Amino acid sequence: MALAELQERYGAALDDGINLALSALPADLPELSTMVRYPLGLVDEHGDPVAGAGGKRIRPVLLLSCNIAAGGSWEKALPAAVAVELLHNFSLVHDDIQDDSFFRRGRATVWRLWGRSQAINVGDLLFALAFASLQDLRRTGFPPEVCLAAWKSLVESCLELTRGQHLDMRFECRETVSLDSYLSMIHGKSAALLATCAQIGAILAGAAGDTVKQYARFGRNLGVAFQIRDDILGIWGDEGATGKSAATDLASRKKTLPVLYGLEHSEEFKRVYGQPPVAREDVQTLVALLEDLGALEFARAQETHWARAAEEALTAARPSGVAGDSLHALVAELLQRTC
Repeated sequence: MALAELQERYGAALDDGINLALSALPADLPELSTMVRYPLGLVDEHGDPVAGAGGKRIRPVLLLSCNIAAGGSWEKALPAAVAVELLHNFSLVHDDIQDDSFFRRGRATVWRLWGRSQAINVGDLLFALAFASLQDLRRTGFPPEVCLAAWKSLVESCLELTRGQHLDMRFECRETVSLDSYLSMIHGKSAALLATCAQIGAILAGAAGDTVKQYARFGRNLGVAFQIRDDILGIWGDEGATGKSAATDLASRKKTLPVLYGLEHSEEFKRVYGQPPVAREDVQTLVALLEDLGALEFARAQETHWARAAEEALTAARPSGVAGDSLHALVAELLQRTC
């Protein structure tokens, strides 16, 4: 079952769950409601409804799919899926502020429309709504100890997210970063939440402890491969598909995997890249240098390594039936994506 089929399967229920979570917003502050709904892709900057601007919803889809594959009922797990989608969007709103990003999913970022202070507040509100949604697991019938286990997993993910973001920003000021340091960063920034999605899905299915660990390992390895794919697209992606300039990662001097390879293997790349700000005319020079060095092939090999590790963990988790097949198909599709 491809991602589009999974999105269609869960889409309406996720919409309902997100709208239920957003019902906690104060009714007398329509502008605040617009600001919060905007990064979720529900409305435009004027508050008018839009469709197709909410991203791929990979994280809630992963949680619900792992829940079914581990023997659960995805309808009962829906509040947790809503929680991880809200939490993910909180991280994106704050990330865009910290990176000075003008666009997200082909639209102006929250801070560009309403300013940094309001965007910080929007992110904080999405964070609070995520944990409020998680509380609804009691309403769908889970006992307190299971709810607490899911809560613990999400809290640990938040700690990892902030650790990874700290490292990502700190790396921008360093001349070089080792591969191990890079992997440590993306284990926090990108892989932690995917690991949590798979883990919570299994927890809510009542899976045994070892099985829960394998699902978490699956999500974590998938998250590393997923981020490496993002690194590739950040330089070689089609701007029309990704919704952002392919020059963004190089111009902003992000320490992505291909960049780290270039810094390690070429003094010329290091010289051009090390003169901030990177001029737009230098970007194509840097891309050509990376291609000559084999940075793209190196990144693809790393992506393949982590994707295989994800597949091994998923196989060890022994997912059942069609849901298990859909997870294997999801891994293949996510790592072939162009946006």
